[in-house]
Amino acid sequence: MVYFQKSLTPAVVFAASASTIGAFSPIATTSRTTTSLGLYGEPREVQIIPSVLPADFGKLGADCKKLEDAGVDRIQFDVMDGNFVPNLTFGPDTIRWCRGYTSLMFETQLMVSEKCTDAMLDQFTEVTKGPNGEPGVVIVHVEACTHLHRALGKIRDAGGSPSVALNPHTPPEMIEHVLDLVDHVLVMTVNPGFGGQAYIPTMTEKIKTIRKWIVDRDLDVDIEVDGGIKATKETIGACADAGANCFIAGSGLFAYDDMAQGVKELTALALEGQGVTKEANGAEEAAVAEEAAVAE
Repeated sequence: MVYFQKSLTPAVVFAASASTIGAFSPIATTSRTTTSLGLYGEPREVQIIPSVLPADFGKLGADCKKLEDAGVDRIQFDVMDGNFVPNLTFGPDTIRWCRGYTSLMFETQLMVSEKCTDAMLDQFTEVTKGPNGEPGVVIVHVEACTHLHRALGKIRDAGGSPSVALNPHTPPEMIEHVLDLVDHVLVMTVNPGFGGQAYIPTMTEKIKTIRKWIVDRDLDVDIEVDGGIKATKETIGACADAGANCFIAGSGLFAYDDMAQGVKELTALALEGQGVTKEANGAEEAAVAEEAAVAE
């Protein structure tokens, strides 16, 4: 997969591995090969990231392996404490056990109270790391962090990839001044706590606002969306057009008997929303393969 970086000229694109964060190598091309519809700035790599919330918790490790076989980019663990949201899921030990079933990268969204965040942030950062200690994505909620700068810095210092989430009612200005500290911003497009909810359409404008800040400040930050994301133009397509590039699909992916087909359909609609044509995307992947062959 490839995506364009705004700070570079159109003659340079970057190849990115879904299993690493922040590791990019320049690839020369003769011209821009993608076009954008309403997207502000250049499109970033599309990533499909299933939540394990709809999985069978009795065989969670096996379901993680199925997701890896389906071709997802990484797996999200929704940690809920019954206080911040009206549901209860699992703790760090469960995530640690799942590491034995897959080599995929993990991300952990902490839908927990501030007391739990303060007490267990180091533990969650550690168990979210990759199979070789790579930084895993650790997402804290702005609503649960009185000292957000401190929490994000703690994740980075512990070897994680600091990221921030905001609930549907929370204005984007709440995270405007920490954008330089994060690798991802997660926009909740439903109220957190339960899977299977309907996408809240007014979140599309929030995504656009955050995207403009990121592009105008030339920041290397992905936008994730979580909640009601399905293989439709009204959900994943609209979010991609607004500027999101990482899509948390829980029930929207587990609904497929063949989850590999679900990944393909979600990816295709996200690329369409970005304004990336199939032909252009194929040309970009061919350019990456050719460059890799030359390097060998």
